[in-house]
Amino acid sequence: MRIAATADLHYRKSSQGSLQALFVEVSAAADVLLLCGDLTDYGEVEEARALAHDIKTHVSIPVLAVLGNHDFESGHADKVTKTLVDAGVTMLDGECVEIQDVGFAGVCGFGGGFGSSMLNAWGEPLIKSFVQEGVNHAMRLERALARLETSHRIVLLHYAPIRETVLGENPEVFPFMGSTRLEEPLNHHQVTAAFHGHAHHGALEGRTSSGVPVYNVSLPLLKRTNPDQPSFRLLNLNEAAPAP
Repeated sequence: MRIAATADLHYRKSSQGSLQALFVEVSAAADVLLLCGDLTDYGEVEEARALAHDIKTHVSIPVLAVLGNHDFESGHADKVTKTLVDAGVTMLDGECVEIQDVGFAGVCGFGGGFGSSMLNAWGEPLIKSFVQEGVNHAMRLERALARLETSHRIVLLHYAPIRETVLGENPEVFPFMGSTRLEEPLNHHQVTAAFHGHAHHGALEGRTSSGVPVYNVSLPLLKRTNPDQPSFRLLNLNEAAPAP
């Protein structure tokens, strides 16, 4: 199986047709397309409709997606999700799906920081709530992965699970780029690969502490670092080691 992944499309009402060439090329190059959040710019239903139209019209392979922080901005995340589901997109939020003996699990993820600098649940109730949100996303990912018994396990995220793929962003915003809590399920289930977006100025790839490949597929990052290449990451599972 060939898996294509991209993120941070930031569709606006006027964006319809803007990624037609990308979607057509993806359909020819891959067997599955992963969209790793920030599908819309302000989380408005009209933006989701523009993207749904382009996916339905120009994408001929299965599409799996997770929401990003921008998709929550207007308070219509449920409607954005339904609009994309109605267009044939499989939306993941703690769920998993199997395609040709490849398992996919996804959540948006959340912030909190990395390693010894990760925020802990101590002090004000608001801090504890912030940390708990990150824990909840990690737990949903853990449960989704636990249900998969496939030879390959692939993870979709919006927020980064490791610090390495955030490098290049201003260090002051690292706590809002992702969390090490998202790394733990990847290591525990020894997934084949994980994809995320959100870090427009981050690094293209890194590895978890146990060696799981992590790919930052933010569309602005892909365009800037590889301007002459298609703006998606392509992973051929024939060349990737299966999960034990």
